[in-house]
Amino acid sequence: MSRTQQELITKEVFQFLNSLKDNNTREWFSDHKLAFKTQETTVKNFFTQLKNKLKLHDDIERLKMFRIYRDVRFSKDKTPYKVHFAASFSRAGVHLRGGYYVQLKPGESFIAGGFWEPNKEDLLRIRKEFEMDASEIRSIINNKEFKEVWGEMQGDELKIAPMGFDKDHENIDLIKRKQFIFIRKMTDEEVLSHGFIDNINNSFQKIRPYFDYMSEVLSTNLNGESHV
Repeated sequence: MSRTQQELITKEVFQFLNSLKDNNTREWFSDHKLAFKTQETTVKNFFTQLKNKLKLHDDIERLKMFRIYRDVRFSKDKTPYKVHFAASFSRAGVHLRGGYYVQLKPGESFIAGGFWEPNKEDLLRIRKEFEMDASEIRSIINNKEFKEVWGEMQGDELKIAPMGFDKDHENIDLIKRKQFIFIRKMTDEEVLSHGFIDNINNSFQKIRPYFDYMSEVLSTNLNGESHV
């Protein structure tokens, strides 16, 4: 079956990003603003079509495509523009937790899902759950089909046990985590292929058992009673 142009990332997208990487100045960008707008539209259409596909099996509240402009106020790197396109897809409502992310960058594209920066209350609730019982989460993330797509959990973690938790607890590897994310790298060939949008969509479907579990944890207390 042929793909509509809106479901494809074209080679021109990567060509523009490579040129921007080599010419990351306001002067060059101003001279190539029309080319940027053309490729931005291509990527925006792709993300919109991906959102539509995600909504067939999940409740997506918002698509956010990130701006190309960098905030350089507190950065040693003063180049004014990002050399990638990226978007996040937020799940709807307080009962559906977790989010999807896509980055398009020549040689460094990836998709991701999970919990990037849980607030203080959510982080404590997750840690308390793992302190009580981590058998269910381990069963989910160690499932063969899940691991074939998403590999190991990634993200920042503490060097020592968080305050109030036993450093020798059997689940301390999970309790020490500050982020609970999964990342899948994508080759340029995959990104530019006709099956890329389905590849992403299928991968995000595979992470749903993890999202469903974490959503239940974050919407209940330790007795399993809803608090939202």
